[in-house]
Amino acid sequence: MSEADKLVVVWTSGDKDVAMKMVFMYTYNAKKQAWWDDVTLLVWGPSSKLLSQDKDLQDYVKKMMESGVHVMACKACADEYGVADQLIELGITVKYAGQDLTEFIKERKVVTF
Repeated sequence: MSEADKLVVVWTSGDKDVAMKMVFMYTYNAKKQAWWDDVTLLVWGPSSKLLSQDKDLQDYVKKMMESGVHVMACKACADEYGVADQLIELGITVKYAGQDLTEFIKERKVVTF
């Protein structure tokens, strides 16, 4: 699989409308419609807190994971908000992600919201 087939969406916004009307809509459809072969959603910063508190967003993330979207969250960010355990319970991979993000930037297409 070439880098042209791999997408990483970095979600940093703590705004639910941004999540629902842009980030999640595009990320889900990017995988479901096969616009990209490999799709990863990286939860970073305030988005981790929002996700831990919002059932609608949690349900949407579960739907994305069921469709094949890889979902991971930055552990340092999740720890700052005290939400790492909640994200892990959702089935999200929670890990220190600075090095992963660096590799993503070097090897994949990356968009941020």
